[in-house]
Amino acid sequence: MDETDWELLRELQDNARLSLKELSRRIHLSPPAVAERVRKLEESGVITGYHAQVDPMRAGWPVAAFIRMSCYGPRCVLRDPEVATWPEIREIHRVTGEVCSILRIVAVSMVAFEDLIDRLAGYGAPSSTMILSTPLADHPLTAP
Repeated sequence: MDETDWELLRELQDNARLSLKELSRRIHLSPPAVAERVRKLEESGVITGYHAQVDPMRAGWPVAAFIRMSCYGPRCVLRDPEVATWPEIREIHRVTGEVCSILRIVAVSMVAFEDLIDRLAGYGAPSSTMILSTPLADHPLTAP
């Protein structure tokens, strides 16, 4: 990737809805050249998709937390694909250290959060940390 690719990524991370015409104006390339670079970034897997960012709190999911899971063996959240379909689960990370995974979750209430903890307990020992606020979210990726 060259500097122009990184300029494209910076613009698209800031606003993925920019038109090719506007992108070309901002990075000083023709629209066909921009379209070709974007296509190559998509095909190579650098750009994995375009999506709407939704504020969970405003969408009715005001409780947010990280849950560390200590589960080992055949019954683990990492080995059960159904867990990833639960609406509360936003992210699952396999990690090193004393736990095997960290989940970022949301819930519609503390009662729903407690129910989620109970469901996760069937996989191992959950330990939670409530998210009070997120001063930095989705920080754009820049050139190394």
